[in-house]
Amino acid sequence: MFLINGKLIVLNPILNLPYNPKLKVRAKEHRRSENLPEVFFWMRVNKKQFHGIDFDRQRVIGNYIVDFYVKKLGLVIEIDGSSHDYKEEYDAQREGFLVSLGLKVYRIKVKDVMLRMADVIVGLENYIIAEYSADGCSGGPIVF
Repeated sequence: MFLINGKLIVLNPILNLPYNPKLKVRAKEHRRSENLPEVFFWMRVNKKQFHGIDFDRQRVIGNYIVDFYVKKLGLVIEIDGSSHDYKEEYDAQREGFLVSLGLKVYRIKVKDVMLRMADVIVGLENYIIAEYSADGCSGGPIVF
């Protein structure tokens, strides 16, 4: 458990996710590709800089590679840029698969990462509070 802006966050680790080992090399290549918006976001969240939360970058889940994954929360974070243009059906199928595993998916636009990083961080905090605190945004004690 941890706090974000005074709210106790309930952990939701999703264990035993499907994994396609054939994608391991590709995920590693994605990490090395230095996609600028992903690198900027990574610089703000790696090494537990974001409320002590551990983020994985380019994580293989099933037959997909997600941009970021927060194991403690079962949360996938996607940075959506031009690679997602005209791929609405594929993205919907992919997101449906991830959600079917019990994961939540949070999307961030590349433009926001590049121009409004502070807002991106606040938006992520607010999303986590709304989705993972026992009482949402209403305040009050949380008992496990």
